[in-house]
Amino acid sequence: MDSLAQMKEGESAMVHDLTAVGPIRRRLQDLGIIPGTKIECVQKSPLGDPIAYMVRGAVIALRQEDASTVLISEVLPLESNDRKNEGAIV
Repeated sequence: MDSLAQMKEGESAMVHDLTAVGPIRRRLQDLGIIPGTKIECVQKSPLGDPIAYMVRGAVIALRQEDASTVLISEVLPLESNDRKNEGAIV
């Protein structure tokens, strides 16, 4: 099974499980990363660490080490309509 760390920019996936233990597991859960949550890989830093993800409407950055503890399923390419209104003034 793939992890968040293996996603490419623009892909989205559903969280399947967390393998992290202890405080980092709790922190990931507090950020809304729980099974069934949709996550999008927004941007990777030039050196690949950290990686920015869109989780429940908020952008968060995770170290590759922590992102690898989040198992994902159903990786989908970014749909063109997902960013249709980005930057629009409402």
